[in-house]
Amino acid sequence: AQSGGARLYVTNQDDATISVIDVGTRALVETIDLQKMGFSANAKPHHAQVEPDGRFWYVTLIGAGKVLKLDRDNQIVGSVDMEVPGLLALHPSQDLLVVARSMSAVNPPKRMALIRRSDMKLLDDVDVFFPRPHAIAVHPAGKYAYVASLGVNQLASVRLEDGQLTLIDVEGPQHTFTQFSLSPDGKWLVLTASQSHQLMIFDLADPARPALARTIPQEKGPFETAFSWDGRWLVTTNLDANAVTILDAQRWEPVQVIRHERFAQPHGVVFSPDGGWVFVSNRHQSGGAHDHEGGKATGGGVVAAICLRTREVGKLIGVGHYAAGMGIAAPARPPATPAACR
Repeated sequence: AQSGGARLYVTNQDDATISVIDVGTRALVETIDLQKMGFSANAKPHHAQVEPDGRFWYVTLIGAGKVLKLDRDNQIVGSVDMEVPGLLALHPSQDLLVVARSMSAVNPPKRMALIRRSDMKLLDDVDVFFPRPHAIAVHPAGKYAYVASLGVNQLASVRLEDGQLTLIDVEGPQHTFTQFSLSPDGKWLVLTASQSHQLMIFDLADPARPALARTIPQEKGPFETAFSWDGRWLVTTNLDANAVTILDAQRWEPVQVIRHERFAQPHGVVFSPDGGWVFVSNRHQSGGAHDHEGGKATGGGVVAAICLRTREVGKLIGVGHYAAGMGIAAPARPPATPAACR
């Protein structure tokens, strides 16, 4: 059994393993082998989310077609069968888990799943009408979920109480919308456009109808973003540029592009609960941003711990092959300012 502080869960998609990192020490404490739990080598764990109290966490297995719920001792306590589950989002106040579809499927269902977290019961499969629903997020106020398509330039708001859907079209070339993040105050919805190399910032004055307010050019392949807990900073992984960009989220301007010899296809990004550290997963695969087959390893995956204040890489943690999505518990009381890196 594990004791102590916050945990970071890193999915290693090509190894059918999940790396567990102690956030305080930034050290690998356990590697969970899904094959020892009865899953195949092709289970493809892809994304994780953690309950705010850290007692339970969730992971999607693309290849096994399952969403798992595990406890802090990493024992499976529930699961839901679901065709090619991809990204996950926890509802901030209700007993809900919202799940989109993996980009690995050529034609996945045009639906997002609503799962009751307490007993892992599939409550609903909401039809979103567009192909390849991938990006997923829930508004901090909890009334709406957002989902976006990899295949067409569309996103949607879904009113969770009744499933009412509002479709939003976005002009331009093929954007390949990859993932959302929401500002802590719920005013802004950020969407990565990995093919057109930009961030799209939507105003949520009406949360049912995100309105495109601005676009921000990015280094190649913006993949995931995360806001600092105080909403001041936005960090982007630029998968195709082997870079991580820090933006001032008050002025919407990039302030620093961080490069490092051990960055290779930076994929996921999360903040430590105290706000001092930014964790970035690096796949170390050859092949494009949306190549989910992997299997072309140029090295083992690496999680970089970047100090937000100094913008320097403080530690590199070796994990499994094709380090993809990550999960960490959000703090019960978000820090007013990011902590110093110790």
